[in-house]
Amino acid sequence: MIGVIDTDGDCAAWTFPAVPGSVRSARHAVRDTLRSWGLDGALADVTELLVSELVTNSLRYASGPIGVRLVRPRPDSGAEADSSSPSTDSSSPSGSPAPPGLLVEVSDPLPDVPTERSAGPDDEGGRGLQLVAGSARRWGTRRGKSGKTVWFELALPG
Repeated sequence: MIGVIDTDGDCAAWTFPAVPGSVRSARHAVRDTLRSWGLDGALADVTELLVSELVTNSLRYASGPIGVRLVRPRPDSGAEADSSSPSTDSSSPSGSPAPPGLLVEVSDPLPDVPTERSAGPDDEGGRGLQLVAGSARRWGTRRGKSGKTVWFELALPG
């Protein structure tokens, strides 16, 4: 790990070097943080899997540091815990406000936005974004000043 940016309160963020061991480090950091927030079990399993996929994608295509950020909604609020939510669409498909969810972001310095592709049964790769799209309530990408961020939101249990 290059550095822990923040792990207090409703947000946790880390920067990892672009080396293979960072996938494991990111999984452990995410799992430990979710456990400390009382968000373990199936939510932690899915979050850990999706972070692992996205960090692996960053390692495969980018050569710079990889950022991972978790934002949980405040328990006393119906709004996102962070005003820098990745999307202005906070409604569910039915049009009613979506309940707050866990926001996860993986950033790297490569400006190219990833594309979801269909992996064949014998392909060894190409399933990461399919897993994100199939597991997350919402997901997307955004370009930054230097690179891009792939984000997803998972519904909280209960």
